[in-house]
Amino acid sequence: MGRRLVPLTLDNLPDLPKRCRTCVFWELDPVSGEAAVKAGTPEFEKEAWISAVLLDWGSCGRVVYVDEVPVGYVMYAPPAYVPRSTAFPTSPVSPDAVQLMTAWITPGYQGQGLGRVMVQTVAKDLLRRGFKAIEAFGDARWKEPACVLPVDYLLSVGFKTVRPHPVHPRLRLELRSTLSWKEDVELALDRLLGAVQKEPALRPL
Repeated sequence: MGRRLVPLTLDNLPDLPKRCRTCVFWELDPVSGEAAVKAGTPEFEKEAWISAVLLDWGSCGRVVYVDEVPVGYVMYAPPAYVPRSTAFPTSPVSPDAVQLMTAWITPGYQGQGLGRVMVQTVAKDLLRRGFKAIEAFGDARWKEPACVLPVDYLLSVGFKTVRPHPVHPRLRLELRSTLSWKEDVELALDRLLGAVQKEPALRPL
């Protein structure tokens, strides 16, 4: 089974599930999000948000492919780019952390470790960019796929609760507790992730 994770761009945005491409839950504040839905422009707003974050901050997501079939994705950004984050009772996200916004694995591909691989890939990206942690708002009463991730999933991939709440606790993953910069550990992790594709490096002519 060949699997790879590639940065989310406007080119591969169509590979996300349609309901996710047209969802601006995190990307807009509640009032603007409702206005976008009423105006029929959420897909345009989603593209505009991704474009702006890519230009201003850089990579803000990964798309997962198994045998070239898109089967999942993850999105993340500093909380300053995520208007909805301020609407949670356990906000704000810590200043040294990036917010894990949402993630999705297609039914049938769940339970194969892809969720953990996604988080490890995000962690490697953010460590290289100088961040210390990932934080996320969880849903303690999660029953079906939604924009807010289930607490059980976050705990299973290494997050720990830093601000409890009966519905939406805030959880945190210390990046250096997940990955090490030691070369032997890097190599071991790369072997573990198997065919996860690295971002191409620029080479001199």
